[in-house]
Amino acid sequence: MSQELDYLSRGVAAGRLSRREFLGRATALGVSATFANSLLARAARAQEPVRGGIIKGGVEGGGATQSLDPATFVTLPGIFGKCWGEYLMALMPDGRLENRLAEEVGSSDDVKIWTFKIRQDVEFHNGKTVTAEDVVATMERHSKEQSKSAALGIMRNIESLKADGRDVVITLKEPDAELPFLMTDYHLVIQPNGGKDNPAEGISAGPYKVTVNEPGVRHGGERFANFWQADKMGFADQVEIIVINDATARISALQSGQVHMINKVEPKVVDFVKRVPNLKVEAVSGPGHYVFIIHCDTAPFDNKHLRMALKLAMDRQEMVDKILRGYGTVGNDFPINASYPLFADDIEQRTFDPDQAKHYYGKSGHSGPVLLRTAHSSFPGAVDAAQLYQQSCAKAGITLEIKREPDDGYSEEVWNKKPFCTSFWSGRAIQSQMYSTAYLSTAPWNETRFSNEKFDKLLTEARAELDEDKRKNLYREMAIIVRDEGGTILPMFNQFIDAISDKVGGYSGGRGELMDGGYAFARCWLTA
Repeated sequence: MSQELDYLSRGVAAGRLSRREFLGRATALGVSATFANSLLARAARAQEPVRGGIIKGGVEGGGATQSLDPATFVTLPGIFGKCWGEYLMALMPDGRLENRLAEEVGSSDDVKIWTFKIRQDVEFHNGKTVTAEDVVATMERHSKEQSKSAALGIMRNIESLKADGRDVVITLKEPDAELPFLMTDYHLVIQPNGGKDNPAEGISAGPYKVTVNEPGVRHGGERFANFWQADKMGFADQVEIIVINDATARISALQSGQVHMINKVEPKVVDFVKRVPNLKVEAVSGPGHYVFIIHCDTAPFDNKHLRMALKLAMDRQEMVDKILRGYGTVGNDFPINASYPLFADDIEQRTFDPDQAKHYYGKSGHSGPVLLRTAHSSFPGAVDAAQLYQQSCAKAGITLEIKREPDDGYSEEVWNKKPFCTSFWSGRAIQSQMYSTAYLSTAPWNETRFSNEKFDKLLTEARAELDEDKRKNLYREMAIIVRDEGGTILPMFNQFIDAISDKVGGYSGGRGELMDGGYAFARCWLTA
């Protein structure tokens, strides 16, 4: 109960929860008003930033081939990128937009032309002043096919870019009412000349300057003395992120004091971690989800009946109960849940149906085993989840073979390359961004090789629709197409579970995303 109250009180201090809501929850837990108020006072004190020290983290998701080029960011480089990188816009813990380098944002009435006014006197780590030209160059680089940027899917709607004094003017091919949300994409780090000269140099305008870059081993930075918003981020003298891909080793490193924060705590060990003195578990709900991904263009998975059989052979509730242990909710084979605005909650929930799975398996004409690749690093509990899936498939007469891959290199060698494997997503700010990143037929991270002309057309229409009710209906139709035609088997939306030392202050929980929305090292401080 004390951990829950501590979490709630920090929520009040961070602005995620009102004082009245906290006192109501505390009363329901049998806590006196006097004690509850003392917790609020302590939480408020803990929210006062302290400068100095080295914040160290043990993070899963590092690999030897990873780069500091933001176009190629995946899990760990993306988290480190929010230490040294700066963006036009950012997503706040409560889901609101925050202006970063964009001081003002406006659009034409038809939301086809957007103007972002760039702040004055913001400095890059190399001493150069951030200009509208740098922003334009950044957007140009991520819009080019040859950049292989993971943000390309959300940039393809851009028709032209220009700098006009301090203004960046973006003209779109089709109207997009939600373009500022797309600018929060973690790949769109603003770099000198857009990173066209040396994108992997690690230079931007964030709170830390890159001092260590050893891919697959560790990354580090020192406080940037001229950071434009020093009262909000960059409180530690240094940050150090150690690559620890093994879940048990991460917990050991946190217990021993080697690091102050770790990510991807497995639900099965949460109760153990909660009992460790001086450690706190931070579990937050949001758009994150665990998936079994199928390449729709690769035999035998190019057969829609086989894909449907595999979807119906998944026992989602068992996954939530045994893998997440209550730290999440059931999924429905499309990547959107109630954490997104305009979520349609009336789509029929897909359930485990071995008889129907057997029926579709027979219609597919496929015989013999189906190979699934997995690794612990693909998501916490992935290997156990694969074994549960193997058992439920067997009830439908489907033989599922499991190949356990090495944790190191999984994101480079297996994900987005092999036709059937496990993976995870932290989600995105809005539905159109999630769909543009991973489901649009031309998206570079279209991990299921899903291509549907009607879906692509609906996505274009949804971006341009100013009426929210109509946009919600378009999103609903898109979700059903992905659910029934796509290659995503999505059994569960996870909570992101981090564990941190009680010496760390400033952790807000993010919008239910990985490591405080990726900003844990940039925003937090050491209290002692």
